[in-house]
This record gives sequence, C-alpha cells and structure tokens, in this order.
Amino acid sequence: MTKKPAHGEHHLFIVSDATGETAEKVVLAALSQFSESHVVTTRYKEVRTEPQILSLVDEAAAIDAMIVHTIISPLLRALLDSKATRRKVPSVDLMGNLLIHLTAYLGSPPLSQPGLLHKIDADYFKRIDAIDFTVKHDDGQSLQTLHEADIVLVGVSRTTKTPLSIYLARDGWKVANIPLVYGIEPPTELFAINQHRIIALTIDPQRLGQIRKARIKHLPLRGGITLEYAEPDYVMKELSHSQALFAQHLEWIVLDVTGRAVEELANDIVSRVMGRERKL
Repeated sequence: MTKKPAHGEHHLFIVSDATGETAEKVVLAALSQFSESHVVTTRYKEVRTEPQILSLVDEAAAIDAMIVHTIISPLLRALLDSKATRRKVPSVDLMGNLLIHLTAYLGSPPLSQPGLLHKIDADYFKRIDAIDFTVKHDDGQSLQTLHEADIVLVGVSRTTKTPLSIYLARDGWKVANIPLVYGIEPPTELFAINQHRIIALTIDPQRLGQIRKARIKHLPLRGGITLEYAEPDYVMKELSHSQALFAQHLEWIVLDVTGRAVEELANDIVSRVMGRERKL
C-alpha cells in the first residue's frame, strides 16, 4: 500500500524524455476526478540520462512524492521503475504497457524516439499557419506582409496560381500569388522582396485560350473580365506583356505550366527555390 505523506501536501512528479505535455494532460484529467486540492504537480522534461533518473527518484523519496512518467527508452524506463521500487516511491508508467501491447498487436517494435508527438503537433500547426497565410495572400491580397512569403507566384490569369499556392501551403510553405494584368503595373511591393523567391508562371497561348473559354462558359463574368479575355489576340497580348516583365528580372524562375500536374510543379518549385535555403 502506498504510504500517505506525513504533511498536508501531495506531490506528483510528471517525468518525460520529451516535453511532458502528454503526461501532464493525463494527470490533470485524472486529478479532476478527486476532491483533494493539496496536490502539487511538477513537470520534469527531457529526462534522458541515468543520473537524471536516479536524482529524480531520490528527490521523490525525500518528500514522499509519486512519479508518473512517459519515458520512451526501455532502458531508462526499467531503471526508473527499478529504482522507484527500491526507494519505495510509487511510480506509474503511462507509456510502457501500451507500447508492449502495441508491439504485440502491430508486429513491430516502437521507434523509441522521444518527442515524436510534439514534432507531429508542431508540423501540423505550421501547415495550418501556412494555409492561413496563403489564403490571405491569394490574388494580390495583403501586400503589406508579402515579404513574409516563402514563395511568390506571379502570372496572368488561369496559370494555376491559386491551386499551386494551396498545394504548396499544405506542405507548410507560406505562398503569395500576384496576378499580372495587361495595362496594369505590378504592385511595388513585389520588387521590394527577395527576388529569388519569385516564380514566374507562363503557359502555351492556345492552351490558355482553351482554359479561359471554359471558365467563361461555366462561370459568370466578373472582376473586370470581358469576353475578349479568352480571345487569341488578347491572350497573346497578355502573355507577351508578362514575358517581357520576366525578361527584365533575371532572378525570377520562369516555369511553363502547360500540361504539368500541380504536384510536379510544386516539387520543382521547392527544389529550385527553397532547397537551397531551408527545408520544412
């Protein structure tokens, strides 16, 4: 039977070889079922060495504390349980039994790498932030924060800027896209950012005309779009105008999107633009 502390307070040591957030949430959920209010919880994170384990158990023994842990390493987990038993410190292993049962059920051993759940959470929220940024910077919006973009796509209407932006954002890249319109100068903010992060999209004129005709057929005309929008002469005029702009900015990477899948274009962009700077 676990001995009750002589003093009024109860102490719980929450021990983890990662952040300890998972263990703490479980402990707090369990404590909510008790009326006892004199419980002091202390979280010990990144406990990954034998001296740390031995010191923690000795400290717990000195104040009659209970240890709850999510240690991934089998060796450290065994050491903690063994030491706690010898020092008569109550210890609860939140992870060990589950890992054992999952190993038997799945037929493969665990990776035994601490912090993987936290990494998954961090990556998830990074993707959410990237998608939020990309939606807010679609079609030339939010130019005041254009400099925060990892990638900026420019091109005339119907060169897959938006679908490509969203696809890249799903992988955690902050993407902005800016339409190029014949007769209208691009925003000055475009030329104030890192020019090596700009992707200039072009497309075969005939294919662009087909895409625009389909767009007019199935969607109402709006946003200044007129019937000449899909006419061959106007398509050529817009593409010639955009290509002349591209030629003035040799730092921009020009990609022809004709007949290419969004996935293929995204991989090309990441390898050519971001590969030399950083990875997600």
